[in-house]
Amino acid sequence: MEFETISPREIDSYLFRDGYVVIDLRDPKEFRRLHLKGAVCIPYEQLEERIRLLRSQTLVLYCERGGTSLMAARELSAKGYRVKTMIGGIQAYEGRNSESYTGRK
Repeated sequence: MEFETISPREIDSYLFRDGYVVIDLRDPKEFRRLHLKGAVCIPYEQLEERIRLLRSQTLVLYCERGGTSLMAARELSAKGYRVKTMIGGIQAYEGRNSESYTGRK
C-alpha cells in the first residue's frame, strides 16, 4: 500500500474534517509548546498500540521536521492504514491553525 505526502499548506484542509485524524507524533511536551489545532498527540513510540480504533479513518501525520512522520507513514501504510504525511513537519507550517498550551509559540 502507498501513502501520500502533503505540503504544510494542504494540511489545513484536513483539520476538523470527518474521516480524517491529524496526529502529532512528537512527545507531549513538544505538543503543548506548539501544535496544529484539532491534532491529537500520539507519540511515535505509542502509535501502533493507540491507533487500532482509527482503522476506518485516514491518518494525517506530522512531527517536528518530517522524518518521523515519513517513517511512520511507511510503516502504517504497509499495515493497510490510509495515511498522509506532512512534508517538513511543524517547523515548515506557516498557517493560522497552530496553537500553544504554554502561552508561547
